[in-house]
Amino acid sequence: MSRSPHAAALLAGIALCNLPVAARADAMSDAKALLAKYSSRVTAWDGPTTGPKAVPGRTVVVLAGDMKNGSILGVTNGIAEASKVTGWTVRVLDGAGSVSGRTAAFNQALTLKPDGIVVDGFDAIEQKPGLDAARAAGIPVVAWHAGPEIGVLKDGPVLVNVSTDPMLVSDAAADWAYVDTDGKPAVVIFTDSQYAIALAKANRMKAQVEKLGGKVLSFEDTPIAETSTRMPQLTTSLMQRFGSRWTDSLAINDIYFDFMGPSLDAVGIPGDGAPKGVAAGDGSESAYQRVRAGDHQSVTVAEPLLLQGWQLVDELNRAIAHQPLSGYVAPFHVVTKENIAYDGGPKNMFDPDNGYRAAYTKIWTGH
Repeated sequence: MSRSPHAAALLAGIALCNLPVAARADAMSDAKALLAKYSSRVTAWDGPTTGPKAVPGRTVVVLAGDMKNGSILGVTNGIAEASKVTGWTVRVLDGAGSVSGRTAAFNQALTLKPDGIVVDGFDAIEQKPGLDAARAAGIPVVAWHAGPEIGVLKDGPVLVNVSTDPMLVSDAAADWAYVDTDGKPAVVIFTDSQYAIALAKANRMKAQVEKLGGKVLSFEDTPIAETSTRMPQLTTSLMQRFGSRWTDSLAINDIYFDFMGPSLDAVGIPGDGAPKGVAAGDGSESAYQRVRAGDHQSVTVAEPLLLQGWQLVDELNRAIAHQPLSGYVAPFHVVTKENIAYDGGPKNMFDPDNGYRAAYTKIWTGH
């Protein structure tokens, strides 16, 4: 007889609790080891060191999913920064958080006939007609967070999807809650099922928490574009339902925590109290400020947004030159109050101290 997913997860949690003490200790040791690895300072460049020179004068259009999203803004800033080195012109079109806005932006991009297009922060499949038109026109398209798969993509209009490993990011967020609660997390997970990568990350966090014997109190599917209006009341409602049982909030990115604090303050939850905010991705400026201040966010599993912007320019340069893409997967960083001072902390973002700017500049200019 087949069991429901909920029943299977419950049995998995019971199974872990019934394991010998040594096995539970191994699970805790493994979680701590993963966190230690991705909390350490990033000093070595592990990306590409060779590639085509950049030809100045190119024009690139960045199709931003929503420029109010701090992570999309960070990637866009990285593209602009890198394009100064290549001598390219960058045009940013803001989809403003809606499908219709992104469709209008894509149509506008096609009329500009750029040398390349960057899909920045939304599911590529949503704009399939525009992508097909770009492919027919011979315009290469690269992307950031355009789907659950990462790296070089085959047989599609998008050539590469730049991201950190979303499943490892999700594991790190879940493991942090597991370690911080001494193996007894009871979490609420926030996601947006409009985005395949967001749902995949949320499902991975759920699976990891339950695998470790923790509890998922609620799985909340609420649109990223509506967090400012939805999160205050949703937070209040969840506090009324779960109260002190709620140890951690696991969200697929930082933006959910932009609007939770006042509702937690209203019921007397201190900034460093439970539920603790843990973001599985991005590392926005506001998230850094909250983590540093202990203001209802303890962790952001940060992506190197500026570095990824540089990588997108590099991948696009390779595509324009008809050379193989690098498919580089950049490291992420588990940012806490204890390690926030390095790897770009003063700039309120994860900007690794690994010399990526010099490495890409040497590829593009020869020096």
